[in-house]
Amino acid sequence: MGAPNVMRGASHSGNVSARALASDGLLDILSSDYIPFSLIQSAFFLGDVVEGISLPQAVAMVSKNPAEAVGLSDRGIIEPGRRADLVRVRVDDHVPVVRTVWRQGKRVA
Repeated sequence: MGAPNVMRGASHSGNVSARALASDGLLDILSSDYIPFSLIQSAFFLGDVVEGISLPQAVAMVSKNPAEAVGLSDRGIIEPGRRADLVRVRVDDHVPVVRTVWRQGKRVA
């Protein structure tokens, strides 16, 4: 499902709500092709407002689960031997803010 759908509370084209699917335990992967920030935003949002979804589970929806679905076994989780693509986030007034980014273990932002 689209992460913007989570943040809007509904699909912009009338499709099913990602929040409803998450509440029913039917949401595994979040993606976004037009609002990249919505990935981090939706992970923190789902972890806060959908009963039964923890922050680690929501983060897996934008990292581990999509990587596994497309066969990228070198990324998606923090583990020895993986790429070490990491994002440090701080939450300010309920809004996640990216503070630092590492790509393959090297700081890039």
